[in-house]
Amino acid sequence: MGAVIEVKYFNSFLLKKVTDNVSPNTLLYNGSFGIPSDIGGWQRYQSSSINQNVSWVIEEARIRGGYNNTSVDFGVRAYTTTEEPNGFIRGNTLIYSGIFNSRTGINQTNVFSVGEDITKSLDPVNGTVQRLYAEDTNLVIFQENKVSKALIDKDAIYSAEGGGSVTSSNLVIGQIVPYAGEFGISRNPESFAIYGYRKYFADRDRNAVLRLSGDGITEISNNGMYDYFRDQFNTIDVGDLKGRLTGGWDIYTKQYTLCLQNGFNLNTVRDFYNTLSFDERVAGWTSFYTYNPDQILSLRNNMYTLKYNKLYKHYSQSVKRGNFYGVDNASSVTFVFNPAPNYSKTFKNINYEGSNGWEVSSLVSDQTGSVNEGGSQVFVQDATTKIYSLNEGEYVINPANGQPVSSADYQSVFFTNQPGLPRIHAGFFRKENKYVANIINNTSISPSEIRSGNSITGVKGFFTTVVVSTDNTTDPGGPKQLFSVGTNYIMNNGYE
Repeated sequence: MGAVIEVKYFNSFLLKKVTDNVSPNTLLYNGSFGIPSDIGGWQRYQSSSINQNVSWVIEEARIRGGYNNTSVDFGVRAYTTTEEPNGFIRGNTLIYSGIFNSRTGINQTNVFSVGEDITKSLDPVNGTVQRLYAEDTNLVIFQENKVSKALIDKDAIYSAEGGGSVTSSNLVIGQIVPYAGEFGISRNPESFAIYGYRKYFADRDRNAVLRLSGDGITEISNNGMYDYFRDQFNTIDVGDLKGRLTGGWDIYTKQYTLCLQNGFNLNTVRDFYNTLSFDERVAGWTSFYTYNPDQILSLRNNMYTLKYNKLYKHYSQSVKRGNFYGVDNASSVTFVFNPAPNYSKTFKNINYEGSNGWEVSSLVSDQTGSVNEGGSQVFVQDATTKIYSLNEGEYVINPANGQPVSSADYQSVFFTNQPGLPRIHAGFFRKENKYVANIINNTSISPSEIRSGNSITGVKGFFTTVVVSTDNTTDPGGPKQLFSVGTNYIMNNGYE
């Protein structure tokens, strides 16, 4: 009984298509007689009807392709094939190459010897490795669901009593020790930032922003912002567009800055974003920003961001304040007036201490009732119109026609300011070193009201939400200070 033996040749060579010198129009494959003529083999005496345009390349081991002809020697083989030549991805495993020494000229960074133990695997249940950070003699490993620390160039030996000691060895990556807490970096390694011994990152899968320091992992998103991050992280992906969490350290103000960017791909502009910062000195989130960076970094006491493939320096004195990437943005502060929270009140006026140039862009009460409009229930809130700043809300009487005109327009028309002209203030005016303004109601009448709108003064409700922002005319781009904001109110329904 016969048997079929598979023979592997490592001495094969390629047959190249050439033109025969005897018959210029006849094509040959290095003169091989062993290739069938119907696929472009030996054709010197064949009919001219044979297709001359075939371009087959045959690999063979026998000279001229003849049966039992002389075989080409094996020659030098650079490597041999392995049992499993196909590649595969191990997202939870680290691999390292040979050494690199610039002083001695040794460079083995492209050497991965299968004869040595050059891999270190982590628990696959914690997901793939997303970020590595080396500090001192340790390697911090961020997986999707876990943060661990690996010893570099050393290993730990534990005694029966649980005590440990570190010993040197020829290991490159030693024992892996996980940090306490079921937190990781999800799939957002771009949220990582470091300052000193503190490392900041976001775990979107667990609605958490975290800090890793000497005392372990701390959930800094719990500092008054848990609800906010829970809502934002749940909506950061829009359809098939994946959001980003761009983080960085602001060395100028010593704050961790995080930008939540919704629906991102290379062909989509990220229009929906929120940028905010965390300050260790107050252990809280201090401010929102109106810029949307692609990357955040700090260098030599300065903070930089990348946008549209350009580098921008922040806190520069050569540009206007609130100007980001060539666009002017107003600064604003939101307050909640809620004195005597158990009683309904009428807020009559508003005052602030600080510099000129602030205006009230919004002042709205809580929901005071509801009305039926078009078959649907609509909630009612009291609100006021915009309260202008001192400069924008100041008017004078034009002596030419007796009509009121804003101070800014008057100066631009007459090129002079006459102090003797009477001033009319439609917004804030300065009184006893404070800026004070009345609150004019601007709400439609509800069924329970006798008078409403601008016929009454003040806004009714248990509390009001106030947004104070900078105007567009008072020292544009200059510094604005705001120390305190207050209000005067009276109790409704006979309460004292």
